Amino acid sequence: MKKATRACKNIVDGFAEERRSADVLRNNNEEKDYWDLLMDFQGIGKDEPRKLSRGQINWFITEILISGTDTVTTSVEWAMTEVMRNPEVMRKAKDEIAQVVGYNRNIEESDIESLPYVDAVIKEALRLHPPSPLLIPRTTVEDTEFMGYIIPKDTAVLVNVWGIGRDSSLWDDPFSFNPERFLGNPTDYRGQHYEYLPFGAGRRMCPALPMAHQILHIVVGSLLQSFDWTLENGVTPESIDMDEKQDMALKKSTPLRIIPRAPALAV
Repeated sequence: MKKATRACKNIVDGFAEERRSADVLRNNNEEKDYWDLLMDFQGIGKDEPRKLSRGQINWFITEILISGTDTVTTSVEWAMTEVMRNPEVMRKAKDEIAQVVGYNRNIEESDIESLPYVDAVIKEALRLHPPSPLLIPRTTVEDTEFMGYIIPKDTAVLVNVWGIGRDSSLWDDPFSFNPERFLGNPTDYRGQHYEYLPFGAGRRMCPALPMAHQILHIVVGSLLQSFDWTLENGVTPESIDMDEKQDMALKKSTPLRIIPRAPALAV
């Protein structure tokens, strides 16, 4: 772990030094991004206790890269797995992409709002397969009574969003993959609907939600737009392994193996 962590940190340190050198030459009137804002809080000496050190900033960026990479790739794999298990869902998603985007250009961020069925596919995949099934632990700041239970101060609280997403009192036929449940449904994953919290809620919800929203739609949409997908010989949709394992994110126990082919373009 020390060796792997050091290698990752060295990569980020290199990015950081390139960025700091480039920022010296940047026009101060340019719009700032997230890294710029972090460096605005960078301090040097002990007289600036409220500032961030260079090392702290680099570790912060490292954590963002690590946590954002694993959860996104895991969510893409689960979404594609569910699509492969449900050929009618794949057909509807591909038809929507063909009508809205076509085949002569790539899917862009501006297309996301015009692809409600693809959006529903991703929401349904996140309901059944949240990347962080217990979210980030919370801690009670005072003794609290909740639903008849006394929770003492400083108790670590884990929110089982995996269980919430499969609760039959909240969802009809909760174990089936049914994107249609999100069509015309205001339920969203931005922390306002407590029956659906794949990214958490409140001040400690996932800070990369906007990025994940864009990447998931573009990657899954692009995979469906660019290829026709088939299973390996001998594998049927019903026989795809759906076992889970807990890693940095809730992954498939057996990686999905599917074959891309050039799409049969509509005339």
